[in-house]
Amino acid sequence: MAAESVKAGERGLRADALRNRQRIVAAARRIFEEQGLDAPLDEVAERAGVGAGTLYRRFPTRGELVEAAFEDELRSVAAITEEALRCADPWVGFSTYVEGLCEAMAADRGLSDLFTVRLPNSEVAAILCDRQSDALTKLVRQAQEAGALRDDFVPEDVLLFLLANAGVVKVTRCAAPHAWRRLVAFLLAACRADHTDPLPAAPTPLQTERALLSHAETKGLGSNRP
Repeated sequence: MAAESVKAGERGLRADALRNRQRIVAAARRIFEEQGLDAPLDEVAERAGVGAGTLYRRFPTRGELVEAAFEDELRSVAAITEEALRCADPWVGFSTYVEGLCEAMAADRGLSDLFTVRLPNSEVAAILCDRQSDALTKLVRQAQEAGALRDDFVPEDVLLFLLANAGVVKVTRCAAPHAWRRLVAFLLAACRADHTDPLPAAPTPLQTERALLSHAETKGLGSNRP
């Protein structure tokens, strides 16, 4: 989304209400980046210079605040997949996509959390998730048709990569901030088509959806939770 466009939550607001909203979103974005999506919202209000009541009036649930704070990033991440589809070499496209997501996770705790949850009742996230899923399916198929990606790889396997990367990033962020790169190199090497040893069953799309929603609950992102 272009920087000059008006975001959905900002339309029709008075000038003072708009300033409060923008301060809250900016503070949330910084705090989520530093601490993750389960950071205390009272701290967001304090850094934004508003009362907790103002924050909760503007954002009744944590999920709504997360969506607002990461709206531009959600769109940018969805574009990573589509850019990968335009690579002349399908394997380069696939590997660049995986590396790009994992690098973004390493740089931002909020994004690291966001990649491993499903935001309930978020229209923006739902639209971009569908867009991302369609593009990823094409990316996987192209790499398999090119004979570069193992035939039994499925799009749900990407979530396993992101979950593994989230754990590595969380533990090594300060002491070994580039450790995630080694993990990703191992994972990509295992995806090559010449690796034909049978694998255990992959999670189904329904299981994946349930896992993401369940993890969202642990972050306080249930539909009715502040």
